[in-house]
Amino acid sequence: MRRVASGLMALAAVAMFTACSSPTSTTAPRKPAAPKGAEYLVFYAEGQQRLAREAVERAGGTTVGEDARLGYLLASGSGGFVEQVGADRAIVGVSPDRSIGFTTNRVMAPAAGRTGSKSFPDAGSFTRNRAGEPLAGRQWDMRMIGADRANAKAPGSKQVLVGVIDTGVDGKHPDIAPNFNRGLSRNFVTDKPKDENGETLDGPCEVSSCKDPVDEDDDGHGTHVASTIASPINHIGIAGVAPNVQIVNIRAGQDSGYFFLKPSLDALAYAGDIGVDVVNMSYYVDPWLFNCKANKADTKKQQLEQQAIITGMQRALDYARQRGVTLISALGNESVDLGNPKVDKESPGYPTGEKKVRQIDNSCIDVPAESGGVISVSALGPSGRKAIYSDYGVEQTDLAAPGGDALDGKGAKATRSILAAAPERVLRAAGRIDAKGEPKGPDVVKDCTAGPCSYYQYLDGTSMAAPHATGVAAILISRFGKPGKGGLELSPATVEDLLYKTATQKACPTPRQYVYKTYGQTVTQDCGGTQADNGFFGHGVVDAWKAATVEP
Repeated sequence: MRRVASGLMALAAVAMFTACSSPTSTTAPRKPAAPKGAEYLVFYAEGQQRLAREAVERAGGTTVGEDARLGYLLASGSGGFVEQVGADRAIVGVSPDRSIGFTTNRVMAPAAGRTGSKSFPDAGSFTRNRAGEPLAGRQWDMRMIGADRANAKAPGSKQVLVGVIDTGVDGKHPDIAPNFNRGLSRNFVTDKPKDENGETLDGPCEVSSCKDPVDEDDDGHGTHVASTIASPINHIGIAGVAPNVQIVNIRAGQDSGYFFLKPSLDALAYAGDIGVDVVNMSYYVDPWLFNCKANKADTKKQQLEQQAIITGMQRALDYARQRGVTLISALGNESVDLGNPKVDKESPGYPTGEKKVRQIDNSCIDVPAESGGVISVSALGPSGRKAIYSDYGVEQTDLAAPGGDALDGKGAKATRSILAAAPERVLRAAGRIDAKGEPKGPDVVKDCTAGPCSYYQYLDGTSMAAPHATGVAAILISRFGKPGKGGLELSPATVEDLLYKTATQKACPTPRQYVYKTYGQTVTQDCGGTQADNGFFGHGVVDAWKAATVEP
């Protein structure tokens, strides 16, 4: 699910915020017409492909495809197929080929009768920043990390490809189009109108194939992320962290915000195959917020599914990283110490009505945030404190970046969130702009400075923090990368070292048990670690200006 915090209607309650060219023909999944039965991704142990095929047959299933790059078969089976095939020693995990992920932002929508309009400054109360883009005055996030200064000195290179693995990107948005690479963009998702229970999932398909064009985003999340990374300097709206790099839409998320395992695998493999330099992953792989290999509260089938998610995603992440892709992820919006989780009440989150309460521990992981080789980012509010909703943990937090926090101050204000591009059609569908195209609240901003009007939206979440780090990574790759596949290349290990080297270290608050006070309630979170590496801020706050000026 996407890493977006839940919005002002949940703010007053203040409990915990719930934070693709096709693969090569020699290794891509091959799908002849499948017999009746559900389809599964069957992951096998290294070198056990033949034995895995035999195990599928013994379990009464049929192999209908495979991906040798990531070590899995696509199999059709019914009845007790999963438990039977999963019992074979050659098999390390089995997952349904269905929706299993969720993105991570919080929509800033006004709460009727709760905060009132006085909680927000008027949308027109800001004075245009004459020295920058029209809405630059609203971008406290860019000033926090020095991106406003870095834009002029090191805006990034067109030879750098940034993959946005998300719900899609509105490639026609005026503040994204100049940097959008339509030719390389891919959509690995087919819209699904209803879930297995007949409940609305994505809603009616917009096109007959139910496969949206590569320049559309019917959710808005991926567009916001892409805009933060690379909105160009074009006298329209805002500027991103790296306003001259290319955005490649590698869509793996449904219109509804859920993600399928297989599209996530395909997206990562594709990024590695075409020479993408860095990918942004602002989502967690669902239906399990925490993936446990052998939790006693889960059935054998559920355990096999979680094993498949852990194993499959790690293989895909390794595949991409070994081919030069730096991996950056949102940390999560549950206000949880990921080094000491206790309870998971959100899993399985798909289909609807399946959630249960599980006791968990540190052996259970959030994927991809806690997967190996991934740089995970916590979120900050405008005061510089860790956002109330952001997950944390000494072993889990690698970096911190602005993610917005409407509660970071007196009352709740949308302008404490992150402003970035939004698709007009999504805002219309959500009722955030009226029939004349005027915003209905301060969470949406309209800019008509340079001709055709464009729209922007304030969102909170670690989803919004991660793209700031991704943009800084793109600056570093632009400066220090060497010619290679796709344009420029810089090893992920080097990018990671430079991100840490240029980050501004930030110590834990004093006292370390930080108390958030909101609407008469208090929430205490404990920051462990040193100034150089701690649970709230990791190795420090990303710094675009240092990235633009650091010597090799």
